[in-house]
Amino acid sequence: MSEIKKIATRDSYGNALAELGEKYPELVVLDADLAAATKTGVFKKVFPDRHIDCGIAECNMMGIAAGLATTGKIPFASTFAMFAAGRAFEQVRNAIGYPKLNVKIGATHAGISVGEDGATHQCNEDIALMRTIPGMVIINPSDDVEAKAAVEAAIKHEGPVYLRFGRLATPVINENSAYKFELGKGVVLREGKDITIVATGLCVAESLAAADLLAKDGVDAKVINIHTIKPLDEELIVAAAKETKKVFTVEEHSVIGGLGSAVCDCLSEKAPTEVHKIGMQDIFGESGPAVELIKKYELDAQGIYNQIKKFL
Repeated sequence: MSEIKKIATRDSYGNALAELGEKYPELVVLDADLAAATKTGVFKKVFPDRHIDCGIAECNMMGIAAGLATTGKIPFASTFAMFAAGRAFEQVRNAIGYPKLNVKIGATHAGISVGEDGATHQCNEDIALMRTIPGMVIINPSDDVEAKAAVEAAIKHEGPVYLRFGRLATPVINENSAYKFELGKGVVLREGKDITIVATGLCVAESLAAADLLAKDGVDAKVINIHTIKPLDEELIVAAAKETKKVFTVEEHSVIGGLGSAVCDCLSEKAPTEVHKIGMQDIFGESGPAVELIKKYELDAQGIYNQIKKFL
């Protein structure tokens, strides 16, 4: 049996920028002294005149990105999620969101899979923060294929976009000719009639594996990949909820304010349904190997399976 190919979506981000630089001459990339970690250094090697290192000054970087956007450029401001969404929240809100500027935020190292960097750098609140900014599009790709497609979709979209990328290498699950990325549209990866699992980011592959475990117990799970958390594919979510009557959301993010909250907001209004949120349960992360942390907080396939079985 061949080994499953795994690629970190932060690598996908850097490679996509470099590949798209020729096609989109107005594309410029900014980073906050983290070009090696965010992988924007890949773009810098090919287009050194279109890469700006803003230093360890994330708030200032967002202001620079906003200014570049007013000149017709398409700036990608890149840093760790904790600094992009957390430290620079005011600038993102007031300098980018409020005037609806065409700035793209490439936020890498999101979630507990940052690993040994610990709780201070494991941003499990970024989606919640960005959801509150009017007009902000939020994309959390599940693998390499989706991450690259998301970068180009962000370029084509007029307005602010927050893209969430991870440090941990994740399985490539969308490498097929039928795959198509469409902003704001979820993807049904597996049909099922008993329950619906709505997942995002690295949790998508783990949710698919969890569905295989559930199938052995006679539980037929529908699995939906939500790569665009805002705007949410409400039509797909409502249809799945009406069909299966039970919904589980899975995310490498706090269960407060993220995908789970977005799904609950939708269903409470349009199709009241029993929803169980699987994610970081109102706690901070800790330092440790990424794979072990994912396992400890039950975001791996076995953990997701265990939690679903408990609720069922």
